Amino acid sequence: MSETPSQKPKLTESPNSAGIQNERVLLLVFESLKWDIHVLCQTASVNRRLRALAKRLLWRELCVYRAPNMISALTQGSSSGRLIGGWLPLSKLLFFCGGCESTRHFELSRPLPGHFVNSTRFSKTSGRSFLTKYCRGDVLYVSDPCEHSVGDEQNDVGIYRGVFRAFMKSRTRECLIRRQVEFEAALRCPYCGARVWSMTAARLIPRKTAARRLGSNDDGVEYFVCLNGHLHGTCWLVHLSSDDEDDEDGDDEENGGGGENNGGDDTDGGSGSNQY
Repeated sequence: MSETPSQKPKLTESPNSAGIQNERVLLLVFESLKWDIHVLCQTASVNRRLRALAKRLLWRELCVYRAPNMISALTQGSSSGRLIGGWLPLSKLLFFCGGCESTRHFELSRPLPGHFVNSTRFSKTSGRSFLTKYCRGDVLYVSDPCEHSVGDEQNDVGIYRGVFRAFMKSRTRECLIRRQVEFEAALRCPYCGARVWSMTAARLIPRKTAARRLGSNDDGVEYFVCLNGHLHGTCWLVHLSSDDEDDEDGDDEENGGGGENNGGDDTDGGSGSNQY
């Protein structure tokens, strides 16, 4: 991803013998490790100095390495290259399925814990399916659902996550404010800890397109958006018959095995560690 000089994080060289002598060296080390999330999390937990360095520089570089097209889109129009909510929450969103528990619109027999994921595809094409007609001008990246078995006769649960570009200026936020939708009392964003709106309560879920994208029933979808534009949601996944699976395989081959991955729209996340 090309950046103007003003967008690039500032690197410093320490004149002291203690600490990091040259941040460029540390960047080269992580580049050689292909920005291994395990090593980065361990590095950020060593001391305050490295934690501050990770907050200022390393989390951002991890995101750029793992999802260059997505980060380029999310920071478009920002002269400083800054991101609402910060780079650590976005790093967590790329690598971590936040789990879920029962809400007033989505009941579960038991809570499902969060966990790190090996890889995740995020797509702004998928994101359009989660926006009402009025809000289609917003840019929203949404992941494929992470499948969770609840261990009873219910369908599997799909847990998904996403992020808006420039959420403060989005039509989605405008609708939430205009409709005077209240924040959820007992829920917080699993990525940044901010307060969240229920899109079900706001009546801003285009149920048919969202359910079709997720492989769910129209009435089996719920998601929340926080003040920083992070999205997390759940759905009931519909089990496909063997005939449906055969038809789906044929469609994939017809579309070149990937359908939506046009123009660098999608990106994969990597494996994670529990040191966030």
